[in-house]
Amino acid sequence: MSLTRRQFSAAAAVAAAVAHSPGDLLAQQTGGGEPSPGAANGSPHDMSSMPAHWMGSEEIAFLIYPQFTALDMVGPHHMLTSLMGAKVHLVAKTRDPVQCDTGLSVMPSMTFDECPTDLDIICVPGGSSGTLAAMADEATMLFLKDRGSRAKYVTSVCTGSLLLGAAGLLAGYRATSHWATRGILPIFGASLAGERVVVDRNRITGGGVTAGIDFGLTLVGRLRDRQYAEGVQLMAEYDPKPPYSAGTPESAPAEVTAMIEGMFIDFVAEAEKAGRTAFARFGRL
Repeated sequence: MSLTRRQFSAAAAVAAAVAHSPGDLLAQQTGGGEPSPGAANGSPHDMSSMPAHWMGSEEIAFLIYPQFTALDMVGPHHMLTSLMGAKVHLVAKTRDPVQCDTGLSVMPSMTFDECPTDLDIICVPGGSSGTLAAMADEATMLFLKDRGSRAKYVTSVCTGSLLLGAAGLLAGYRATSHWATRGILPIFGASLAGERVVVDRNRITGGGVTAGIDFGLTLVGRLRDRQYAEGVQLMAEYDPKPPYSAGTPESAPAEVTAMIEGMFIDFVAEAEKAGRTAFARFGRL
């Protein structure tokens, strides 16, 4: 099996207590090759003691669509691609570049038809107008409903939970979204939750944008273990200390909260209308 440099880096970080070597890992996974010179005497380059569960085989798909929010996807993508052995796919309607809401273009790795039928994780990033357009797109919603009906973990970041809800995948589950749109979730039969990352059985939803990093790290810990996740966190030097305390409506100055809430009024109304229409069309199929 071929491992990327970043996966090796993640493995090296989480292996501090059980010391390993890249050559031995490749020999174990491919069934061939000679052990490294230090393996016999228990040197720090011996990978033979790596916990077996640190190597997985997950099939993970991120659904991307025009005008999605890049960081909703990139944050958890960084974390989940650190899972040794996992295959992470960027799935879109076509293989054409998909432009996010800030103008960045992302190249899909496969189409809906090419995506594995049975996924370990499907993750849906959010957006604004792009998310509403995706709700109305039949191919996108039917793909999401189909793969989400069988995936081991059905997940989202930010307003991606509105797409999950519209596809009928959140009924009876606790879930969250961007703080401005959380109030829409009950129309899909979901129970509103305010945590940054909400886990309810196999539904895992993250709050707005940057919550995707915490969401991704949470999944890493569930799929491997705490030490592995801590190694991934350390490799990313994820130790946030924002220069301002304005990351939630409760912590931001009242005038800032009022200003941003005012900017969302029309979008929230449009999102609720689009969500009701999509849920009636796809959620009850």
